[in-house]
Order: sequence, then structure tokens, then C-alpha cells
Amino acid sequence: MTMRPVGARRPEPPEGGTGYSAPSVEPLAGVSSPVITAAARRVAQRIRDDGIDPADMDIVAAVLAAIALAVDQERPRYVTELVHRASPALGARLLELLRAEVIRGWATGPGHLTPPAMLTLLGAIERVREAIEPDSARQLGSRLAEPGGLDLVVEIAHDLRSPLTSILFLSETLQNGQSGEINQIQRRQLALIYSAALGLSGLVSNAIELARGGEAVQDMVRPMAEEKGLTVHLRPPTGDVRIGHPVALSRALLNLTCNALKFTEHGFVEVAAVAKDDIHVEFAVRDTGSGIDPQALNRLYQPFRRSRGRMGFTFSGTGLGLAITRKLVSAMGAELQVETGPTWGTRFSFEIALPPTTPT
Repeated sequence: MTMRPVGARRPEPPEGGTGYSAPSVEPLAGVSSPVITAAARRVAQRIRDDGIDPADMDIVAAVLAAIALAVDQERPRYVTELVHRASPALGARLLELLRAEVIRGWATGPGHLTPPAMLTLLGAIERVREAIEPDSARQLGSRLAEPGGLDLVVEIAHDLRSPLTSILFLSETLQNGQSGEINQIQRRQLALIYSAALGLSGLVSNAIELARGGEAVQDMVRPMAEEKGLTVHLRPPTGDVRIGHPVALSRALLNLTCNALKFTEHGFVEVAAVAKDDIHVEFAVRDTGSGIDPQALNRLYQPFRRSRGRMGFTFSGTGLGLAITRKLVSAMGAELQVETGPTWGTRFSFEIALPPTTPT
């Protein structure tokens, strides 16, 4: 296969030697280094062996040849100058494959390239990588600036939510010993994984709220409820407008609802908002689970603990969700209350002051 970028010229070899002895390989258009040529041809063959569509191979060959030329001539911008429609992701992937083949070739035949020449070559590859990556960042920035940019943010955030939820469930399952006994060090490590995933989940929720101006809790928890075959009931207040803290309130209700879904195997979860008077509104999340062990209630909000919980089930191994929710509720000037029973489930509630807006 000939990989020849448009307008590429074969340069004269540099004076004073190249620092390597040339392996026997067919020259690549415009590239003076046999090491780079051999590595590029191995990359091309590897991609062919993977069964790439012939129509896609043309652009792959063009980008690969441009990368090889950019590295050889130490002209990092060659890639974008010679292949204007090249995908930054494709360029980064091919560059990484080329780098790996260069190192592999040097490891199997070190006589072809002296150590100083090898360092120079790797430095040239790194500069090409730096030239490719900003283009990817600019492309993402351009897409975000377009009219549908916020939809892209929400799409990415939703794509992140499912694996993060899985990490939370799996790390907690492992931490609770449901897949076998674990030692204290493993328990701490799983707690770190859980807290990191919880933090990332919070960032995802923030991104969605900022992009959509606040997304309903029902929309956020629907995938979890559907997966467990549960129903989420809503009891919204009358249609008025209140002054409060929508982000903190949404996060508190989201944490409580996710917690309720986690420990409910059958039935439903209810999210309610009831106006107590002109100022105060009570928010409550109730589930039809098996209730919380009374002995666990005094340790319910401890961020890190080990305890048996809801009637034969292990309660949250870290307690971070409820601990964070309690702090959010406290910051809004209220207190998180809990009622529980083995026959009807658990109900978390809090009452906050939300004065109505004055009509203009």
C-alpha cells in the first residue's frame, strides 16, 4: 500500500548520518527515516488485519502517512495541514499505534537506532501529539457553542450516569460482603471507590441541572426504578412559584429517592411535597421496603460505618448519601426526619420555608 499525502516531497537525507542503520523496508513517500517507515507500515498492516472497511482505509492511510511525515520532518502541523478533514481522535489513535511500533521495533532491533536518536524521535512524536490534541479541544468547544451544545452536555452526562450508578451499586455490594468476605484494607479501598463515584455522580447531576435549568428528580431516577420493576409516585404541590434553593433541594430529594429505590424490592417509592401554610412546605420520600433496623437508627448519618441494616439487608456501607442529604437539609434551615416500620417501609421528610414570589 502506498500512503502518499497530497503535495508531499521526499526530502534530502540530513548530513552527518541519522543515528540509525536502515532496516530493509520499502520507502514511504516523503519520510527519510526507515524506522518511522517500518513502524508506519506495521501499523497499516495491523489495521488491515483488524478488518477495516476498504473505504475507511483510504483516510486512515492518508492520516498515517501525514503523521509519519510530521514526525520525520519534526513539523507537528503537517497532520492538519495535509489532511484537513482528519478526525482528531483518529489522529491520536494512529499516533499512539505508531509510537508503540517504534518502541517495539527498537526493543527487538536496538541496533537500528541509537539511544539519543530514539529520544529525539520520541520527542518528535510527543510534539505531534500536542499539535493534534488542541484541535480536538477546539472542535468540542465549537460543538458546545452551537445551538445544540447544551443537548450534547446532557447526552454525555446521561451516558456517564449509568456506569457511575453501576459502580456505586457494585462497590457497595462488595463492601457489604455479599460476594464474599473482605478484609479491612479492601473495605477502605471500596469506600474510596464509592465516595469517588458518588462525587462524580454529583458532578453529572450538576451538569444536567445547569444545562437544562433543573431536571425533574423523576426523570433522573426513572432508569433505576424501571430496572428494579418499581413505580415512582409523585405528589406535587399546587402550581405556585416559591423562593428557595432549587439545586440543593433537588439534590436532597434525588439522594433520598435513590436511597429508597436501592432498598425497595417490591412496591413503590413516593415523592411528595405538601404546603403546610403560606410559607412552609414539607418534602417527603417514602418507600415500601422492609424498614430500617431500630439499632441502626442512631448510626444512620455516619459517613463511614459498618453495620447491619434493613431487616437482614446491609445498609449503606458508607452512609455518604444520607450524610450529604442531612447537611443539605440543614443548610436550608430544616432537620431531616425519619420514620420506619417493618410492615410499611421508611419515610424521610423535612420542612423548609419557601416564601411565594410577589407577582409583578
